[in-house]
Amino acid sequence: MIHLDGTSLTLDALSSIALGHAPVALSPDAVARVQASRAVVDRHAALPHAVYGINTGFGALAEVPIPQDQLAALQLNLLRSHAAGVGDPLTIPETRAVMALRANVLAKGCSGIRLETLEALLALLNAGVTPHVPSRGSVGASGDLAPLAHLALVLVGEGACRAAGGPEPGRAALSRAGLTPVTLAPKEGLALINGTQASTGVLALAVLSAARLARAADIAAALSIDALRGSAHPFDARIHAARPVPGQAASAQNLRRLLDGSAINASHATCGKVQDAYALRCAPQVHGSAREAIGFAHRLADIEANSATDNPMVFADEDEIISGGNFHGASIALAADTLTIGLAQLATISERRTDRMMTPHESGLPAFLTRDSGLNSGFMMAHVTAAALTAEIKTLAHPAAVDTIPTSAGREDHVSMSMGASLKAARVLELAAQVIAIELMVAAQAIDLLAPLATSPALAAIHRAIRAEVPMLGDDRPPSPDITILASMVITGALERACPMQLT
Repeated sequence: MIHLDGTSLTLDALSSIALGHAPVALSPDAVARVQASRAVVDRHAALPHAVYGINTGFGALAEVPIPQDQLAALQLNLLRSHAAGVGDPLTIPETRAVMALRANVLAKGCSGIRLETLEALLALLNAGVTPHVPSRGSVGASGDLAPLAHLALVLVGEGACRAAGGPEPGRAALSRAGLTPVTLAPKEGLALINGTQASTGVLALAVLSAARLARAADIAAALSIDALRGSAHPFDARIHAARPVPGQAASAQNLRRLLDGSAINASHATCGKVQDAYALRCAPQVHGSAREAIGFAHRLADIEANSATDNPMVFADEDEIISGGNFHGASIALAADTLTIGLAQLATISERRTDRMMTPHESGLPAFLTRDSGLNSGFMMAHVTAAALTAEIKTLAHPAAVDTIPTSAGREDHVSMSMGASLKAARVLELAAQVIAIELMVAAQAIDLLAPLATSPALAAIHRAIRAEVPMLGDDRPPSPDITILASMVITGALERACPMQLT
């Protein structure tokens, strides 16, 4: 059981909820805070003065007063009108992450939601009811209004949910799970949709996978460096201590340890080659910079997971409701863009190493790593795919955060584009995993062709794990299924689990 309190949710715990369906509950302290903030909303809702989001319209309609007898309808209309998303839905893990994040923010006690409404959201999570949330439609200012509105509609018995046969009406999904729709009270519609949780949920899962991908990139690089008979000297700890970037030092250490004991490496110790190409020699510098980008994104996603992003915010101790701008997703947009650029670095240098293994004058091996070149094309087209994926990544790496389009009749005159940035990061993660998978496939073949010379014990264990899923290429066969298998091993962490040592 993971207890949500608005302050201590880790990204690993979020992943357990999203992917592992770990059950969730509120901490006792959170219950008290939620009830206290709701009491503030109830007191202010009964007063004649205007309070944004409680007895006024929204956005550019904030100055329009709403009569007391229409306050519940105001909140329901908010959900209906804001559910304007389009496109493919968020994945089930992404949607569950968004639900858990929104629940955690509500547990912080700055939203003014009723306890029973928050508990209804937790019940959805625990019952495995997953709203159908279109991925496009948020500019990440005033939060991710459209995605969260689609999510919240299910709570009131509307909207749609994910089901095996396609979208299922929200009311039917609730009934099937033994749950009943919620009737919203003042401010509750706004409390459910005002925040960055869609952007943050997508980013958080991408960040966790990116950390695994960075370690897989070190593994792929080590295999390639050994296959290309590159030198291990550039990974000397003294070099990296002289430029103390933590990610660089970690990557260099991984490469040193992975290559240690390689008979292939020992065989060219006196070959007279002075320096390797940058794709080999500078792997720690490039991989390390990507690790720093991943760390930056992780830090901001971790902060956002436990941040109140509502407007207005309720401060129970002072009996105040104050409008602000924590819903603006600038920090998440920058984090996601930075993550994307870091992943692009891992992909572009991986593609260069794959390219070097294609030609005999670079690799010293048969063309395209097939023994019968000409009759067989070997990995010729696998490299073309890596080039295509890398080119797409470069296009997607253009930052979303540099754009802004004013919305809501100019009231929302600067927007973050955080949702677009997070969606791009998730897409680039998928593409980068495929690029790394191609390098792994090619490098494993090169290691086979170097027999009887043996690679290091650590890389041999990884090679065996690859060969357990993807056999050595003899006569041509479609590489696409092999790429898919290896990309899955990268994303799930199966590749690094095959390593006999723990990588940093």
